[in-house]
Amino acid sequence: MCYHPASNEKCGELRSENSVRYIQAPYLKEVVNNVKKPELLAPAGNMEKLKVAIRYGADAVYLGGKAFGLRNLADNFTLEELREAVDYAHERGVKVYLTLNSFPGNDDITQLERYLRDIAQIKLDAYIAADPGVIALIQELSPEREIHLSTQANTTNWRSARFWQSQGVKRVNLAREMSLAEIGETAQKCDLELEAFVHGAMCISYSGRCLLSSAMTGRDANKGECTQPCRWNYAIVEQSRPGEYFPIQEDDGGSFIFNSKDLCLIEHLPDLVRSGVSSLKIEGRMKGIYYAASVIRIYREALDSYWEDPAGYHLKPEWLEELSKVSHRGYTTGFLLGKPRDLDHEYLSSYVRNFEFVAIVEGDAGSGGTLVAVRNRMQLGDRLELIGQGSSFSSFTLTRMENENGEPVQFANPNQRVVLTGLPGAGRFDLIRREKTAPVAASGSGPADKTSPSPSPSPCTKTGASLPSPG
Repeated sequence: MCYHPASNEKCGELRSENSVRYIQAPYLKEVVNNVKKPELLAPAGNMEKLKVAIRYGADAVYLGGKAFGLRNLADNFTLEELREAVDYAHERGVKVYLTLNSFPGNDDITQLERYLRDIAQIKLDAYIAADPGVIALIQELSPEREIHLSTQANTTNWRSARFWQSQGVKRVNLAREMSLAEIGETAQKCDLELEAFVHGAMCISYSGRCLLSSAMTGRDANKGECTQPCRWNYAIVEQSRPGEYFPIQEDDGGSFIFNSKDLCLIEHLPDLVRSGVSSLKIEGRMKGIYYAASVIRIYREALDSYWEDPAGYHLKPEWLEELSKVSHRGYTTGFLLGKPRDLDHEYLSSYVRNFEFVAIVEGDAGSGGTLVAVRNRMQLGDRLELIGQGSSFSSFTLTRMENENGEPVQFANPNQRVVLTGLPGAGRFDLIRREKTAPVAASGSGPADKTSPSPSPSPCTKTGASLPSPG
């Protein structure tokens, strides 16, 4: 399913095939057999997030060490943790890419060289870099290591991609500012792998090259210390009228707001596959495991569904429903279908958080019980949902809970482990969530029951209009 605003002319006309509306654009291949199946690339901010990403279907993960990445505020990985992460992932057929995409100054070069020597023996599948000097140093110290160009390098056209190919770069993460037609043209004219973001937060600055955090807080976003001042609350106040706030608006002259909605391209997955990209990237190393699991599992199911049967593929309403349940700032298609309009900007600084993550399954406790680690307070009578791989989930009412000593308890707090009953089939890394606005169900309700979410307006359309029915 592909939603396309009528006002957009750059991406061509729509063509319908078996309930899938494709974009007819130059350089988009007609059949899936002409292209390789893209990998699904997921964030891993720490070891737990890496394991969750792999459990929910990532083909590859990207992560950062303790230095020279752009997410220094994430937990990240020590040298020993990097070795453990690579071993864990490779045992499961998953690749690991290390971010080295900060922009070091002269004072950082000695430390960078030392760090590259320290990690040289770790069998990482690729380094992600943006700075030409960093790339040259990687090639000098680890010539066997594959290099992926970060989106921070601002690759917005096929000639730039060709240049980086000539410099020994194996893959280019394209700038988010590129349209679908431009992505397809670049894939057609270049003989290297291309990577495109499909979901997650978007920096309001050009390809993330922002100085706002540095100017306002002294913490350099280009060295991994962004404080995200673009997410703070702002209002316009006229000097002679203190305390009187004015709405922020946008006209043909430009935008007067920092915030962007989050990127969501689930509806355009078939077109991205047909464009020839090699990797579909999910943003979110700073996000929690509930966010990672929820997003990865939906894109995994959608990508597999399309690849297995392109002609019979259709967008499932439950995919959109599930993506609306994770924390987000409203959704947009970004630049994929042309230049964003005012509806793609978020004028409120709040996130949409309708559900909260309450526990993660650790394993079978025996005697029909399931051991879970509690992350948010839960109590008897709570109406909960168990999610695992795929887009389905089970709803149940919490009627019995025991501590690790086998004693019944009425409630459990974060960092406790408890045993729940009535969760047949629950597996390690399955998650339990709770709707924030849902009324507390009465204790003693029936056993877990399988449910399917009802269709809802798409959260990922460019204009916020309801998605046409897949039928």
